[in-house]
Amino acid sequence: MISSNDFRPGITIEYNNGIWQIIEAMHVKPGKGSAFVRARLKNIETGNVLETTFRAGEKVPSATVEKLDMQYLYKSGENFALMCNETYEQIELTVKQIGSASEFMKEGLENISVLKYQGRIIGVDLPNTVELIVAETTPDERGDTSSGGGKPATLETGAVVTVPFHIKVGDKVRVDTRTRKYITRV
Repeated sequence: MISSNDFRPGITIEYNNGIWQIIEAMHVKPGKGSAFVRARLKNIETGNVLETTFRAGEKVPSATVEKLDMQYLYKSGENFALMCNETYEQIELTVKQIGSASEFMKEGLENISVLKYQGRIIGVDLPNTVELIVAETTPDERGDTSSGGGKPATLETGAVVTVPFHIKVGDKVRVDTRTRKYITRV
């Protein structure tokens, strides 16, 4: 159990039939009435964000979430095979378990965080950026510059992102996996 007075960003708690991570917590002491803690929580499994209040000193069950550092090896049918970097144990995850981030998974991708709670996998976090090769895009035309606008490009993993006009097929680009936005050409 953890007191609402001890809430800090990054702490995970059991609340409302789910596992929630505290994004921010603010202790509020109004002039009239008792103190309370206003918190923003993010559901680790669904990604939903919730703003709620707790009475000051209210006890909430804490959740111990295990974080495994893994590497993506290969795709086995519809599943993704990953290997733990410490124990070399291999597991297979479905597209549903990984979520939309599966579009950025390339064989050999490292630093994938798999979140486990009570023996079951509740979430997968990819590295913030990945470097992928542009597989298909419209050809650039004379006068197109790196600033202003963009065009859709299909990456080697099948993900579609908007890139500047000067990017060509075969270029390696860095993409932010959280926002699905182009960062730079590598």
